[in-house]
Amino acid sequence: MRIIFVALVFIANCALFTSNILAQTIYHVSGKTGNNANDGSILKPLKTISAASAKAQPGDIINIHEGTYRERIDPPRGGTSDKLRITYQAAKNEKVIIKGSEVIKGWIKISDNTWKVTLLNSFFGDFNPYVDTIYGDWFYGKERQHHTGEVYLDEKRLTEAATLDEVIRKQDRDAFWFSKVNKDSTTIWAQFGNVDPNNHLVEINVRQTIFYPQKTGINYLTIRGLIMRHAATPWAPPTAEQIGLIGTNWSKGWIIENNEISDSKCSGIALGKYGDEWDNKAESAEGYVGTINRALKNGWNKENIGHHIVRNNKIYNCEQAGIVGSLGCSFSTITGNTIYNIHIKKLFTGAEMSAIKFHGAIDMEISNNLIYHCDRGIWLDWMAQGTRVSGNLLFGNWNYDVFLEVDHGPFVIDNNIFLSPRCQRVLAQGGTYAHNLFAGHMFIENFDDRMTPYMKAHSTEMAGLISNPPGDFRYYNNIFVGYTCNLNTYDTASLPLWMDGNVFLAGARPADREIFPIWNQLYNPAIDLVYKEDGIYLSIKMDKRWKALQPRKLIRSEMLGRTIYSNLPFESPDGSPLTINLDYLNKKRDETNPFPGPFEWKQEGNNAQLIKVWSNKIADN
Repeated sequence: MRIIFVALVFIANCALFTSNILAQTIYHVSGKTGNNANDGSILKPLKTISAASAKAQPGDIINIHEGTYRERIDPPRGGTSDKLRITYQAAKNEKVIIKGSEVIKGWIKISDNTWKVTLLNSFFGDFNPYVDTIYGDWFYGKERQHHTGEVYLDEKRLTEAATLDEVIRKQDRDAFWFSKVNKDSTTIWAQFGNVDPNNHLVEINVRQTIFYPQKTGINYLTIRGLIMRHAATPWAPPTAEQIGLIGTNWSKGWIIENNEISDSKCSGIALGKYGDEWDNKAESAEGYVGTINRALKNGWNKENIGHHIVRNNKIYNCEQAGIVGSLGCSFSTITGNTIYNIHIKKLFTGAEMSAIKFHGAIDMEISNNLIYHCDRGIWLDWMAQGTRVSGNLLFGNWNYDVFLEVDHGPFVIDNNIFLSPRCQRVLAQGGTYAHNLFAGHMFIENFDDRMTPYMKAHSTEMAGLISNPPGDFRYYNNIFVGYTCNLNTYDTASLPLWMDGNVFLAGARPADREIFPIWNQLYNPAIDLVYKEDGIYLSIKMDKRWKALQPRKLIRSEMLGRTIYSNLPFESPDGSPLTINLDYLNKKRDETNPFPGPFEWKQEGNNAQLIKVWSNKIADN
């Protein structure tokens, strides 16, 4: 009887497993041949992604076929677990473009290079980006208005002018546009050079976002392989709802992968917070502490929020941030992304401009990203704790490759290549830097009296508030290059420091706390980047003798101790012990005496070597 019972249970489980597989539906979408009255099968596809979104249930896949889709996707539901997701994906080997813009014809020429068009306000529905202005906490408009609208000529962004006169008269390298809205209509003036816009592709923003749920708690979505462009996104400070071209809106478990995301007026991807009555009304440290307390009451914890994976995307032409997230980003992984041309027009400014800008980077991994030609690179602002920043390549950024602001740790920054003229700004404590290459100005700030939070281990629960004196850092086995790449600013730090195994070249200076650094002011490592068809190469000269001159230890959790204020050990985001036993190229380090810097260097001689540091072809500018 026992054998029969076990067999029956086995058969029942098999039947349940089979029914779950059969329950999965693949909905097909074709903008060219579809009809929303169809059932969504391969032979009867739907016309819009939104129609498929309305049908899809946990476990289902929305297969989107080639074409350009002009719609905003507001997913009404998500999946129920990591295994029962709802997936939105481009059909295999098909190019899918989703735009928040519409094509505009009927332009009338009014001067040599300036044209205008007038549209009824009903064309925009309930959202007109040429009325919608950019504003909010920590936003600075440079004494003029900025709209979320945009004009594009053959996929190139034009520049919003401050006045109509600027569009009519100004003829220089930039092409300008200007808009004016009255009771019934919207008029746009634009410069198109020597071309007739009616014979070219001219588009204007009409939708605030492309992929963003109005409701919070839309969990476990996958968005894969899509090209998404043109969104009239609002300013996204940490104290307000953060709407990106694509955004998670206070949800859990999204996977955003292999997409191309561009031309968002403010932010590309938003892993941010929900909106409430305090949006853009809390511009102060005390106001943001209030934001955090409200978020805790609104479900900000490890069970409900974050755990997103953002990987292998190309993100560019956004004027605030490539990826932004306040609190909703916690426990996430950001890896393999190419981010460039962030905040390059500089028509407005504020405290949120960066390729990656996170508040509440708790137990995150930020790894193997390429970041260049951005205002800032990676900006971890408030509560970076349990997070690891590893194996990233940054160059050509203007306001620091990495900026740590009022964080109390523990966090680890290892195996990165920081090559911008300004490579690091620090206003924080409780960090470890290991095996990085720094080749730019380092700005270490002395003190900040803002009372900012630190959390319990691997948690969003606040453990206390503390101010921000300098120190409580560990610098091990790094290479510093150049006269402005100095650690001696730490000589006045009030908190303890641990420094060992570092190399200082070409004018870089160690801190007094380091007793036996390798310090060679005349040695020039001849750093350069070389671009080839198959990727980016770093040309660098290093001396194998650095290994023998100063034995080094492999970096492990036990040698790093605990942070002073949060009193927590240095661990991996998942809580396991940390061992930095792989280099930038994912090669094993010598565990008895690792080489300094991001590479386990084994080459002989003094000639420069080419090292492939990015495998994909660099994005076109």
